[in-house]
Amino acid sequence: MKRIFLFLATNLAVIVVMSIILNLLGANRFLAGSGINVPQLLIFSLVVGFTGSFISLLMSKWMAKQSTGAYVIDPNNPRNQQEAWLVSTVHQLADNAGIGRPEVAIYEGEPNAFATGAFKNDALVAVSTGLLATMNQEEIAAVLGHEVAHVANGDMVTLTLIQGVVNTFVVFFARIVGYFVDRVLLKNDRDGVGPGYYAAVIVCEILFGVLASMIVAWFSRLREYRADAGAAQLLGSPRPMINALARLGGIETSDLPKSFEAAGIAGGRSLGALFASHPPIEDRIRALQQH
Repeated sequence: MKRIFLFLATNLAVIVVMSIILNLLGANRFLAGSGINVPQLLIFSLVVGFTGSFISLLMSKWMAKQSTGAYVIDPNNPRNQQEAWLVSTVHQLADNAGIGRPEVAIYEGEPNAFATGAFKNDALVAVSTGLLATMNQEEIAAVLGHEVAHVANGDMVTLTLIQGVVNTFVVFFARIVGYFVDRVLLKNDRDGVGPGYYAAVIVCEILFGVLASMIVAWFSRLREYRADAGAAQLLGSPRPMINALARLGGIETSDLPKSFEAAGIAGGRSLGALFASHPPIEDRIRALQQH
């Protein structure tokens, strides 16, 4: 119920904020004079902005399993002692965090881990074979605590809402700029829009999309600090998480598929700090030491 309320409140907030901005700038009068129905454009932008994000969220567990080839451990019939320990540890952490017990999976790859899923009580926590081979049990437990904290914090849903909001702004303002270019700069006074509108929309969606990616990446970095702190709380000490991060800092970590990169314990390489899904490991360790 809380998530439904958050979704509805977010959509309403987007509409209100956009309406206020347009009124303050006097854009409503210009758009109305140009034949643009602002409420309809807002609704269209919201539908386009949020639909893709929520479809991806609902499909996230299936997509994660398919893209990584993850094997889900049968909690009632683990194949070996390591699988039994993994399931037991994740379930204990989930119980301590007050969420439903996630599915636990293993996938082939260099050291990394991720959590995904649309619902707190129906999530997936996966670790790579490389991570299991590299870390000791205390460090693995810290990584698992980090991923369980992501689930408990509702990070997957919150990131989806953030993505939906920025997508909405991209779709909406790209079309506003397109109308401006078409009507004012190119002085198109015919019925309907001209090719300048479509060209401007494409260019603006690319440019605004880059800015939107920076906003989403900024939030993703913030949630990593929260998940690190959550792992420290679940394990009763920040030391295991510090040790796990220090070990990750000294080894090569895998790049997850782009759609799941932000969910991993260690982010993929980025062209710049503004687009990085994860903060530098040194900064994360420093934050834990001050915890």
